[in-house]
Amino acid sequence: MTQHSHPKPAPHRHAAADACCTAGTQAGACASPPRQTLPPDGADQVRYRIDQMDCPTEERLIRNRLEPMAGVVRLDFNLLERELTVHHRLTDLQPIAAALEELDMAPSLLAADAPAAAARPALSARLKGSLAVSGLAAIGAEALAWSSGQESSWPVVALAAVSILSAGLPTLKKGWIALKNLTLNIYFLMSLAVAGAMIIGKWPEAAMVVFLFAIAEAIEALSLARARHAIKSLTALAPETAEVRMADGWQQQAVADVAVGCRIRVRTGARVPLDARVESGCAALDQAPITGESLPLDKQAGDALYAGSIVIDGVLEATVTAAAGASTLARIAAAVQSAQSQRAPTQRLVDRFAHYYTPAVVALAVAMAMLGPLLFAGTWGDWLYQALVMLVIACPCALVVSTPVTVVSALAAAARHGILIKGGTYLEGGRLLKAVALDKTGTLTSGKAVLTDAASLGGMPLDQALLIAASLDEHSSHPVAQALVSGWRARQPDAATVPVDEFGVLNGRGVKGRIGGRLWHLGNHRLVEELGTCSPPLEAQLAALENVGKTAIVLCAAGVPVAVFAVADTIRPESLAAVMALKALHVEPVMLSGDNPATARAIADRLGIQDARGNLMPEDKHAAVAELGKRHGAVGMVGDGVNDAPALARADIGFAMGAAGTATALETADVAIMDDDPRKIADFIGLSRRTGALLKQNIALALGIKLVFLVLALSGHATLWMAVFADMGASLLVVFNGLRLLRHFPQKTPGSK
Repeated sequence: MTQHSHPKPAPHRHAAADACCTAGTQAGACASPPRQTLPPDGADQVRYRIDQMDCPTEERLIRNRLEPMAGVVRLDFNLLERELTVHHRLTDLQPIAAALEELDMAPSLLAADAPAAAARPALSARLKGSLAVSGLAAIGAEALAWSSGQESSWPVVALAAVSILSAGLPTLKKGWIALKNLTLNIYFLMSLAVAGAMIIGKWPEAAMVVFLFAIAEAIEALSLARARHAIKSLTALAPETAEVRMADGWQQQAVADVAVGCRIRVRTGARVPLDARVESGCAALDQAPITGESLPLDKQAGDALYAGSIVIDGVLEATVTAAAGASTLARIAAAVQSAQSQRAPTQRLVDRFAHYYTPAVVALAVAMAMLGPLLFAGTWGDWLYQALVMLVIACPCALVVSTPVTVVSALAAAARHGILIKGGTYLEGGRLLKAVALDKTGTLTSGKAVLTDAASLGGMPLDQALLIAASLDEHSSHPVAQALVSGWRARQPDAATVPVDEFGVLNGRGVKGRIGGRLWHLGNHRLVEELGTCSPPLEAQLAALENVGKTAIVLCAAGVPVAVFAVADTIRPESLAAVMALKALHVEPVMLSGDNPATARAIADRLGIQDARGNLMPEDKHAAVAELGKRHGAVGMVGDGVNDAPALARADIGFAMGAAGTATALETADVAIMDDDPRKIADFIGLSRRTGALLKQNIALALGIKLVFLVLALSGHATLWMAVFADMGASLLVVFNGLRLLRHFPQKTPGSK
């Protein structure tokens, strides 16, 4: 019989990477994809929990201090978990810890396999009280100064001092640390602005600057905590205990203590605690937390269970197949956490801009303070005040913060939708795709043949012909043969096959055997030709089936055709919608297949794909992707098997289908689609385009606000508190804008049908 394609295991992906590893103000030790972040050869590593590391400002400070240190090879940051991994060649770790202590980062040593620490509250009760006192005192100082016209009177100074001491000490302390380490960050610039305002007698403004900055920092912390929670919620889906069968019955046990091979039980309404394989029972499961599938799936003996899935109805007993730290859910969370630390192209661009922008504006402020009174009218105090305003404007906080929050929000939203993106490079690159090559078998089709046609010839009852064909093919392991047997069983579930004598396999053609003393042949078009019984009408019938992508099978009795059957790989119900969605995005879908061109063309016609190519070997698919790249520009490749590996390597972005439970796909794909839904390719491109649009919006907002206040400062119309309000307001604006991506995909209520 004609060879039929099997679903294939996930490939080992390519290793193309951006080797940029420059230090900057944003998270991420290296811009390469996650699979490239292996520990340096010969280097040891140590992990620290950094309680005072909340944003890229602290990361930059740590980089400036540790990277020049002898023996330090590389620094990896996970801002969401406030963790630092130092790759080193040191015999004594004390210098690292001492440096972090001097930076007031409150480091604590973590074991190599220690889980992430519980998140601390973004706003403590003490901080809330300090902000309240600072705000009342700052407003009081402003009101008193306005009513009395005296900004340096003792009551005004006293109220301003209370405001500054209540909320400004952390900022001033960090500013002093930045000064000692020769780092131009927001804390240094704010401290300098506050100190300068006090020196020239602008005490109410100094207090208001401190208060507004502290408020903005608190709101920003809450915003970042939301992004942090979006990632951490992925790991919180699995329960902490599992019902395990012990020698004396079923007992609750911590999932961390449950070994591979243990028997667990999951009841209705409970979440699956660990990856497992069903041994007994039948139940409907909601796998949306893992694969993003919208409808529950029925599970029975032999099916895989994923930690975090919800049992809707039924009770299952299953054997654990992976430890808690190696479950599909754990690998998803680890992959997203790793991806968020890899700087996207826009993040690297912003870092490079900020590297030059801040010193340039600081230099302009110094020139304004020194040359303003000499070249233009005005007092030294007035020009020094405007220079302080310029220092506040010099901070690129809004630019630097906007990109990681936007990228993390997109990564989290995609993961909850069943799309695992392995870094900001691929997240941003998706919007550039102009063509997507799709492997046919296992991507657009189910990869499993089914019986589609059955017709009797010469008067033999169709049920009898099916029984004889099924009896012959029951002895064959070929996918086409098994499809015919399954089709017969679906039609006659209570019937049994009949004995076959002298069974034989006719390689590449079919099978033969005797039933009731009569010789039967069952095979493909070629077998009928060899038997010399392919009449013109039969030839036309077989050609008609083959032209629509089906594999024709003929049953012959003593060389005479008595029935014709056909099997075909079925198109996924979602494939047509997937192709239409790609076209709506003006992305050309192209089908690549190893099947014959007629079959490929038939499937493509039903899906509305214009460019369909068949009879492709792995090297042919590689060449096809290369040709598409030259014609269209950026091109993606969607596949699920080893045969697709060369094409996946050649594509700008490689998509692995059906990656749930497949460690290789999760670890090596650029983008992993957790279920087999091809519609998520268009979903990914849509998310990428919206992410790119929001990144551009954020950059435009941040630079636009900076430019407006730069002009106001140069013209003498900007005040210190206005500059702080505008700077931190811009930061909050771009953060909230980026957080909108968390709601890009509608969220399904857990457990709902």
